[in-house]
Amino acid sequence: METIRLTMAQAIIRFLKNQYVERDGVEQQFFAGCWGIFGHGNIAGIGQALQENPDFRYYLIHNEQNAVHVAASFAKMSNRLRAFACTSSIGPGATNMITGAAVATINRLPVLLLPGDIFARRNVAPVLQQLESAWSQDISVNDCFKPVSRYWDRINRADQIITALPEAMRVLTSPADTGAVTLALPQDVQTEAYAYPAALFEKRVWHIPRNRPDAHALQRAAEWIRASTQPIIVAGGGIKYSDATDALKNFAEQFGIPVGETHAGKGALAYNHPLALGAIGVTGTRAANLIAREADLVLGVGTRYSDFTTASKTIFQNPRVKFINLNVAESDAYKHSALPLIGDARVTLEELSLHLRDYKTSGEYQTRVQQLNHEWDVEVSRLYGLEHGPPISQGEVIGAINSVAGERDVILNAAGSAPGDIHKLWRSRDPRSYHIEYGYSTMGFEIPGGIGVKLADPSREIFVVVGDGSYLMMPQEIVTCVRENIKLVIILIDNHGFQSIGGLSQAIGSQGFGTHYKYRSANGTYDGDNLPIDFAANAQSLGARVIRATAVPSLQDALEQAKRETRTTVVVVETDRNERVPGYESWWDVPLAEVSEMDSVRAAREQYERAKQKERFYL
Repeated sequence: METIRLTMAQAIIRFLKNQYVERDGVEQQFFAGCWGIFGHGNIAGIGQALQENPDFRYYLIHNEQNAVHVAASFAKMSNRLRAFACTSSIGPGATNMITGAAVATINRLPVLLLPGDIFARRNVAPVLQQLESAWSQDISVNDCFKPVSRYWDRINRADQIITALPEAMRVLTSPADTGAVTLALPQDVQTEAYAYPAALFEKRVWHIPRNRPDAHALQRAAEWIRASTQPIIVAGGGIKYSDATDALKNFAEQFGIPVGETHAGKGALAYNHPLALGAIGVTGTRAANLIAREADLVLGVGTRYSDFTTASKTIFQNPRVKFINLNVAESDAYKHSALPLIGDARVTLEELSLHLRDYKTSGEYQTRVQQLNHEWDVEVSRLYGLEHGPPISQGEVIGAINSVAGERDVILNAAGSAPGDIHKLWRSRDPRSYHIEYGYSTMGFEIPGGIGVKLADPSREIFVVVGDGSYLMMPQEIVTCVRENIKLVIILIDNHGFQSIGGLSQAIGSQGFGTHYKYRSANGTYDGDNLPIDFAANAQSLGARVIRATAVPSLQDALEQAKRETRTTVVVVETDRNERVPGYESWWDVPLAEVSEMDSVRAAREQYERAKQKERFYL
């Protein structure tokens, strides 16, 4: 058997370079390169291997967490058919990636993590940054990755990657089980040489299947749908990952079934389609939530039914409601005591259509859906043109971006009040125009996330919306944009603190405690003047082009100018944190203190108890 003598790290990079995926006859290289920061735990191993392989591009990041955010957003924009590896040293560099790993796994996005680890040989222990344990010598900080990884392994011998790497690829390319894959690499083993089988480095193509559900389940699902009079489709992210948006549109039109969209599924149907109800759930539209309340059948396609989608199990109130869940993941397909259709979204919708034959919802039902669609569009226009302030409202900011963005341009966000407002108000015209990380809703995701989306599709303009609280956590990847010549349009919303949690604090009777960027006053509370943070100067110091805007016309002009720029541009705009987009026929379970000395909290608790009674088990 032919062998090649390489270090373990060299073998990993050579293996990754030769992994490909294929779906529907289209083949492409799976890994686009590696992001990371070098330290003593990886520079002599993975770092040296990357230096020897310039065709496997290495990107320098400024926080290891951000590396994983870039990789996750890249994978999402690539329909999970491409991915990045991320490397770090042992210690804080490794644990910095844990938040990113949670983002990837919760959102079912393939990311390969290669953190350095403590020495496999123990004669020099404890080494720098080693976590000592009184009950085991086989533990390190990298064990923290276990609950947030779909696959985890520690490579204690150079030959172990011969079996570990194919297992890692199996998980990374699985439509059902993908997420963060962590291979912890002891720093001494990274540099050890081994005679690897040459076959390990041959080109390998991983086929991405379009699995079909059980034929009997398909027949039963068709019977349930034909018996329904008020069905609704809940479109999740699986619609996009399957390239099933056309199949969804055809299915909805053929049978007259309206569509509500989760955060991950937003844009699956164009906003102006007569059967489009828009966002569903806590951050949903009045149209979607009213139809969902009365629905006698819910066809969930590619959704995991988070509490925001179900409004904490209050949204579906019809006592006879049934669920059919179409999903590649068995665990999601069985939720809510559903009839499970375990399979690929696109082919299953196509095959289910054949079973439904001449079924159609009533003209009256479709007319009501269209009327609600129209009424919601009027409401969006009202919020876009509110003429509030200055400072202007966040809804007006979203409207200004929507008016400037092209059909294929992308709006991106993750945390604060903006995800809910964008979910409600963004008029999606392209399935890829909406990119919100809301599985983990990670503050600081926005700018590195924008980098990942831009790398996945450089032809699109990326509008990154980031609140001041989120920006202050992770602004440093503006430097990465400048260095790598990656152009983003960043809309930095200055609302003097945490608007989303501030609003929630008021709703629970806590009056915005601890959510304002203010000086601490003599009485010990944060009720002084606003802090004099100059966000424009900060962004400019990191290398961005900066434009200030105050009113809607100047914001639109700034956005048009930013589109014409060739480098990353930050548009800073102040908004009124107290002028919020309302909620529409929805509720979210945030438990309140059962006892309190504050009248406002006691009153909020009473409202909470009443609302909680609407929560249901679906059995």
